[in-house]
Amino acid sequence: MKELRIRCHQLNTIVGQFRKNADKILHSLEQAERDGIDLLVLPELTVCGYPPLDLLEHNTFIDECLNVTHEIIQASGSTALLFGSIWKNPSQHGRALFNAAILAEHGKLQAVRFKTLLPTYDIFDELRYFEPASENTPVLWRETLLGVTICEDIWTLDTQNTYVNYAIDPVHTLVDQGAQLLINLSASPYTRNKAEIRRELLSKQARKHQVPIAYCNLCGANTEVIFDGDSMFVNPSGELIGQAPLFDEGWVDAHYDQQTLTPLKQTINGIPRTEERTFRALMSGIRDYFTKSGIPPKVVLGLSGGIDSALVAVLAAEAIGPDHVVGLLMPSPYSSQGSIDDSLTLANNLGIRTHTLAIHDIFGSFQQTLEPVFAGSPSDVTEENLQSRIRGTLLMAYSNKFGHLLLNTGNKSELAVGYCTLYGDMNGALSVLADLFKTEVYLLSQWLNSHYYMRDVIPTRILEKAPSAELSPGQKDSDSLPEYDVLDAILIKLIEQQHSVHEIVQLEYEAQLVHKVYSLLMKSEFKRKQAPPGLRLSAKAFGMGRRIPLVHGWNETDINH
Repeated sequence: MKELRIRCHQLNTIVGQFRKNADKILHSLEQAERDGIDLLVLPELTVCGYPPLDLLEHNTFIDECLNVTHEIIQASGSTALLFGSIWKNPSQHGRALFNAAILAEHGKLQAVRFKTLLPTYDIFDELRYFEPASENTPVLWRETLLGVTICEDIWTLDTQNTYVNYAIDPVHTLVDQGAQLLINLSASPYTRNKAEIRRELLSKQARKHQVPIAYCNLCGANTEVIFDGDSMFVNPSGELIGQAPLFDEGWVDAHYDQQTLTPLKQTINGIPRTEERTFRALMSGIRDYFTKSGIPPKVVLGLSGGIDSALVAVLAAEAIGPDHVVGLLMPSPYSSQGSIDDSLTLANNLGIRTHTLAIHDIFGSFQQTLEPVFAGSPSDVTEENLQSRIRGTLLMAYSNKFGHLLLNTGNKSELAVGYCTLYGDMNGALSVLADLFKTEVYLLSQWLNSHYYMRDVIPTRILEKAPSAELSPGQKDSDSLPEYDVLDAILIKLIEQQHSVHEIVQLEYEAQLVHKVYSLLMKSEFKRKQAPPGLRLSAKAFGMGRRIPLVHGWNETDINH
């Protein structure tokens, strides 16, 4: 058997931009042919982008995707191309489409294989659109039996999938039929520990079946979902022998000969620390939001002097350039001079423009207008929310007037317990920190100063002062909430680890506190329903992957243990 040169090329595609995606595919194919590659592997649903969601219910979308798919097949040459697209189900039964892996060579379709395991957990809802494969057999290509799988098909080890244990194992089935090389086309989203989990999975699958694996994953972000690439080759011993970059477009090449993979070029990178991965993921999310939606890369955000707005300003300046970032300082009667000074210092360090729009008079006018109705009522959260909503209105006015997209600066801790104001600090087109707990905001900010910038770009005083919304005299977040290290520990167990209240109390957390946090979490669902889309960093983020009814009578704390 002739030695084969195989390339996994991770691309950053745009949902529904068929021509742009096709240009990327064909450019990748031309490069592979120049480099003497025998087989070019591209990610899952490369032609239409992932996730297409209910666009797959539009016939014009389907027809255009299939037309472009056939054009790509016809454009193939001496380098075989294995790529992801949709395919029509010829049967009158079941769903109309398959999630397909298509092998093309010399302008002709050589083989097509369909995805067997269609996930329906967290952000995934593939059974809504696709029919699962009823069978999958290896593809004989150049005297080699290829075991072609698509994303979830390879996630069949009990220890790797916390949501479902499948009764069908496509990898085992293919190896039983003689597959000599496993190839997986993926659109596997980023989460904090996904790189470690993914590599362990591929290593275990290779060792278990004693076959090499070529894995090609999508990169880039589509709205809230971020893809980190990390395409790789693993040999039958489970050793990583080649790897594409995290988060960026790029490829990795390998030789295949008699069930052995050897690297064409040694390209193995260590897994960066969590803060670096989080930083790069958020940068990808911000950049691609603009690039893929066609919105000019200009942003505005409120600078409060707090850690959240400081971090979002840093991320925006790094993602699209400081010249395209504007910060509005909107001091109220309760804003400290320190917060104003810290915001200006931050802006100067980053090189972003600022405007100061004091809200004292506007707030006074609101109070005066409402006085006949509010007479005799003590000042409370209503007046605090008024300030937030005034700021939200000013930010939206600037956004409308100058075409700057408003970035939301709220974090996951606040969003979880409702410590945020509808139509105020919840305004925005994109919520950058929506999947970062407050303690993680501090960790990332500290890492940026100490490891990325190597200086205090985020002023030390912002990092050290007690968190405060500054909406009433001497206010601190801890007046209403537990300290964030305690709050976040409870929220992580409730949201991401899905522990019950009883289980958390058993871990020696104070029962009344756990009950309070749980109650705040459940009562705030209506706010999260109206929140802007947030960049997803965890396996259980607020947004499309978490579905809690707004109206229900369930209260876990009513149960007696």
